[in-house]
Amino acid sequence: MYFFLTQLSIADVLLTTDIVPSLLNVLLHKVGINSFAACIAQLFIFAFCEGSECLLLTVMSYDRYLAICNPLRYTTIMNHNMCLKLIVISWLLGFSLSIVEIISTSLLEYCGPNTIDHFFCDMPPVLELSCSDTSGVQLEIILITGPVLLGAFIIIIMSYSYIIVVILKIPSSTGRQKAFSTCSSHLTVVFIFCGTLFGVYILPTKGKSLNMKKFLSLLYTVGTPLINPVIYSLRNSHIIKACRTFKSHFL
Repeated sequence: MYFFLTQLSIADVLLTTDIVPSLLNVLLHKVGINSFAACIAQLFIFAFCEGSECLLLTVMSYDRYLAICNPLRYTTIMNHNMCLKLIVISWLLGFSLSIVEIISTSLLEYCGPNTIDHFFCDMPPVLELSCSDTSGVQLEIILITGPVLLGAFIIIIMSYSYIIVVILKIPSSTGRQKAFSTCSSHLTVVFIFCGTLFGVYILPTKGKSLNMKKFLSLLYTVGTPLINPVIYSLRNSHIIKACRTFKSHFL
């Protein structure tokens, strides 16, 4: 679990490093100026981190499924080599999906307005600046990334469906609480991450204000990386013990 959390933390650090400087620049100066190359680079890192994080959360849900539903074979199945393979696949697949999106987007013609009403270069506002027909690019993105992300969501749903069934079969309330505590942190992160992405990119945009889109974007670009350490730390007995020791010594 900690091996996967390390990779999730790396994705969060990359994402905040990519987005937060641009956000602070816009907040301080009311406007931000980027070159086209810098905008495309920011869009690539954003897509790479978000795609990889989605796949990493999927791997972590499978890890929790094995730990709760098949505990006797957990160490045999989820050995170091398997963990390494799953991590490499997640990063490579996230990189491949994002590079395809960026190449298609960068090859469009941009001859019109050059102002984005957003705090970073997201895909929808960038495509709106193009004077080319973007329907082909949008269809390509849906056909390439759609099946992968849909498969990831299905794996997460199926994993937690089996986990819930197994937990409900545990006779003692203490056993159910202990089993649920091993996956509650991850489930909370999944709900926040997937919920905000679903609200921005899947739900109809008609009737949704631009400020609401910015707020939802802020949740998954800055909010989720900010609260991830807090959520996982609150369920960690070693960190709780260290905080209590610090409090007793210095407060």
